[in-house]
Amino acid sequence: MNLKLSGTLTNTSNLSKSKTRRLEAPKGILGFGTSDGSGHAYTAERGSSVDPLLLTPARQKILTAFLKTVGIRLKHLELLNLSLTHRSVSNESNHKTNNERLEFLGDAVLGAVAANLLYQNLADKPEGELARIKAVVVSEDILSGVALELQLDTLLILGRGEELSGGRTKKAILADALEALIGAIYLDSGYKNAFTFVSHFLNPEIERVLENRHSQDYKSLLQELCQRLYRNYPNYRLVKRIGPEHERIFWIEVSVNGKVYGPAAGKNKKSAEREAAKLAYESLKP
Repeated sequence: MNLKLSGTLTNTSNLSKSKTRRLEAPKGILGFGTSDGSGHAYTAERGSSVDPLLLTPARQKILTAFLKTVGIRLKHLELLNLSLTHRSVSNESNHKTNNERLEFLGDAVLGAVAANLLYQNLADKPEGELARIKAVVVSEDILSGVALELQLDTLLILGRGEELSGGRTKKAILADALEALIGAIYLDSGYKNAFTFVSHFLNPEIERVLENRHSQDYKSLLQELCQRLYRNYPNYRLVKRIGPEHERIFWIEVSVNGKVYGPAAGKNKKSAEREAAKLAYESLKP
């Protein structure tokens, strides 16, 4: 994937001039992730006292190379580092900084861009169809796939427990990191550049949905089937959750017109809901 994002040029050559550089936070932005500079398999040490605003020259070099590869230009490299810092780092260290706030912001920006693209380009589609397409293209499956194409998995900063449990391959973590990256681009360069970045990977996904070449979204399929057959919506219920946070398994069942299907298991609520929806849909479809 060759994403090109126009914007203000940033002189990154100065990043390597000092052995270690403390990056100043932009006004109104608090807390950034940490790195030992390895980039490809960083694991935060439990109880670490490393300055969370510290970026080593090696880490700076890796992040700068990533930006160059995908064609993104950011003025604040620390925002990129923060977008790749998973909450497990906070859980296992003395630092409370992670990418959750950026993810929250990026999710909103992603939704706005998706709605804008669909509204402008699909004038013949009703609101319900636009909503269905949007649900697919911003789904965890799609976003995690894009994150893998960008190789965000190699750049993630994880706590030791999450690292050992395969966190770099978890769809939820990858999708969240991509949303956090979108939030970082928005804060650093504004909506126009965030729109350009998102539209590069979202437009092809929209085309796949229109041509019915996308992977099946069973929650959407089940909802459409329920509306058509029963004029109501499926209802999901968390039955139980087991295991420590980094290895937690969720069990969820879905009720359709009074009949319960499942429970089905997943590593997070979204994936468990999808599995339960698949059980119900496969049982109910004509």
